[in-house]
Amino acid sequence: MIVVTGAAGFIGSCLVSRLNHAGYTDIVVVDDFSKTEKEANLDGKTMLAKVGRMDFIKWLEDFGTEVEFIFHIGARTDTTEFSVVVFDELNLNYSKSVWEVCVRFNIPLVYASSAATYGLGEFGYKDDHSAIAQLKPLNPYGDSKNDFDKWVLDQESEPPFWAGLKFFNVYGPNEYHKGRMASVIFHAYHQIRSTGGMKLFRSHNPNYVDGGQLRDFVYVKDVVNVILFLMENKPESGIYNLGSGKARTFLDLTKNTFKSLGAEEQISFIDTPEDIRDKYQYFTEADMSKLIAQGYSTPFYSLEEGVKDYVENYLIENSYY
Repeated sequence: MIVVTGAAGFIGSCLVSRLNHAGYTDIVVVDDFSKTEKEANLDGKTMLAKVGRMDFIKWLEDFGTEVEFIFHIGARTDTTEFSVVVFDELNLNYSKSVWEVCVRFNIPLVYASSAATYGLGEFGYKDDHSAIAQLKPLNPYGDSKNDFDKWVLDQESEPPFWAGLKFFNVYGPNEYHKGRMASVIFHAYHQIRSTGGMKLFRSHNPNYVDGGQLRDFVYVKDVVNVILFLMENKPESGIYNLGSGKARTFLDLTKNTFKSLGAEEQISFIDTPEDIRDKYQYFTEADMSKLIAQGYSTPFYSLEEGVKDYVENYLIENSYY
């Protein structure tokens, strides 16, 4: 059996689909299934069983000998949530429990970390284990992910293979339920369709023009391809960046969304809210050399290719991956 936590969510449901496409059907999906807005993400997927999030650790202790691999993608990802208690419970301590059971039953593990651990990027964006203790995330969500990374690196007992993945700005199908936490491309599409234009944050940094803020946008299809590679190849265990490796501007993103819609560009700018200006990232870019050195050679979607595929084949059709 293969287990996917967070399976009804954005990346988790795309991973279940990718596993199905690769011929894996003995999948146990784990999530909070009381949230009905995510149900469509799993429609049509082939799976063995559903297990509730809060029942999973007990289930794993009972069936751990039958599990071949765990993808721990589930997490509380709301960066506007500031309750440390919530993140300690759902991200840090829950993940420790998953790790400990994987150690006990000798189960390989891939888990979701986050590029939010890098904070403002004062120490760069290289997935070097020696730098992780220095990182300064900007919110409790980033802290919870970095705290787990640090805890993992301190463990003497490990699963037979493990990888923590620092997801950068992931976008793509199956994020319909995410509301304000959905990707900028998702919001650009809907804003353009409803108003004919798109509003971007004005730059408050003299080194960047309005809309020139840079992010590493990575298409979810690339993300699940990498995750499948890790399961099937089991390279060196460790923490890996997972972005496109190429920073692009919000203007690039928005212009490509207009192009994919066949709409005339109408881009305007609004002030970045004062309460987030001091924590606003003007640049992120994943150093992908570590993963590539482990043998990953599949080309990543360019921003142009990813936006076109997402808009034309999913957003316009309101379809799922």
